[in-house]
Amino acid sequence: MTISKIRIGVIGAGNIGNVHLEVFSKLSDDVRIKAITDAYLPLAEERAKEYQIQTIHVSAEDLIHDDELDAIIVAVPNKYHAPLAIQALKAGKHVLLEKPMAINESDAKEILTAQRETGKLVMIPHQMRWESLAMQVKDQVERGELGNIYHAKAGWFRRKGIPGWGTWFTQKAESGGGPLIDIGVHLLDLSLYLMGNPKPVSVFGSTYAEFGPKKKGIGTWGTPNWDGTYDVEDIATALIKMEDGSSLSLDVSWAVHMDTDNQPFIHLLGSEGGASIRGNKGKFLTEIFDRSIDVELEPLANDEGERTRLSRHFIECIREGKEPISTALTGYTNNLILSAIYESSRTGREVVLNWD
Repeated sequence: MTISKIRIGVIGAGNIGNVHLEVFSKLSDDVRIKAITDAYLPLAEERAKEYQIQTIHVSAEDLIHDDELDAIIVAVPNKYHAPLAIQALKAGKHVLLEKPMAINESDAKEILTAQRETGKLVMIPHQMRWESLAMQVKDQVERGELGNIYHAKAGWFRRKGIPGWGTWFTQKAESGGGPLIDIGVHLLDLSLYLMGNPKPVSVFGSTYAEFGPKKKGIGTWGTPNWDGTYDVEDIATALIKMEDGSSLSLDVSWAVHMDTDNQPFIHLLGSEGGASIRGNKGKFLTEIFDRSIDVELEPLANDEGERTRLSRHFIECIREGKEPISTALTGYTNNLILSAIYESSRTGREVVLNWD
């Protein structure tokens, strides 16, 4: 059966939910945003008016069981990702689930199991995969231009950027962790993707909290709740080893005394060439006639944007019944590694990943 327009419901009308609303509203030829809900109903009502959304549901459960919907966007705090995604899958809905896929590895595994049992689509919208420079690097990797990628180094150092101190962002029971699970998951996901999705087998990592507990390193994003708590890390560092012998070094921070340009970065080290991306700049690096050669990467002209590309991909996958490039399995892989880094930091030992 051909679906004329994919009918979408949105759970979560906050900042990230609004990003999805803005993008999908521009794809009106393919999509109809038909329903919305939020824990704070007046915000859902405001978004419904702004985007001319027909139905406002009083609860996520009501939206999930709306028979008029084909797919659901889950854009809520991390703690609620798994229960809402699983409910949506079991209700026969496709799911676009914000990162991280879940608060921990066990919740992520439950989502993966539900996805496999229902056969519905789960896509994690890691927008960095869809940035034009990353797409150019991926193309060259698949052409074999970098040869064997034996190591990658990725990270994102924010010098003073703790978000929403005291809110769910800085409470482990609500968020799952600090910068590692917040921004580190993006670099982890992109690195594995560009490396060709090698299978991770072990992790050694450390996390530190030297700023947040002292109410230092506060960023401009979010409104602090000074009566709240901070029990997550400020910085995390890890070495991830793969089954094929390659490795990934990952470093991320919300707050650190360090000379940094506050840009995400990734460096791929290959036997025939390398690639580097820092913010919106990138280059390929190789050697010809014993001379080091750098080739600058240019962003796409008139670029429609990474969010638009990933949203089109989500629609295309639903229409054609194909797997997205960021599947439930890749989301689970990310969560498996993140949980292992936290465990390694707690124990001071390497963690061998359990794929059972």
